[in-house]
Amino acid sequence: QVQLVESGGGLVQPGGSLRLSCAASGFTFSSYTMRWHRQAPGKERELVAAISSGGVSTTYADSMKGRFTISRDNAKNTVYLQMNSLKPEDTAVYFCSAARAMYDYWGQGTQVTVSS
Repeated sequence: QVQLVESGGGLVQPGGSLRLSCAASGFTFSSYTMRWHRQAPGKERELVAAISSGGVSTTYADSMKGRFTISRDNAKNTVYLQMNSLKPEDTAVYFCSAARAMYDYWGQGTQVTVSS
């Protein structure tokens, strides 16, 4: 059974940091491109960052460049999102996804709230 389980969300003050994790199981993690997405209340889901199967290539949405870092540990079947210099507008539910060919798996999301 395919599972993606996000963790690490919570309440943080503006300027703070959080590290999200997404633990995968039920598929060959190291063969999949992994992505983080987010959805804020009343807004469409947007791509945050992506990392290639081997971890060599990464991409980021413009508003996250320089603040967020995506990484993965294929030995642990886990992808991470390090988020620094958080802003109130980063408040959203953050989801991870795994993609390869016609396969596309999603987690349930973890809430991140940036507020003083």
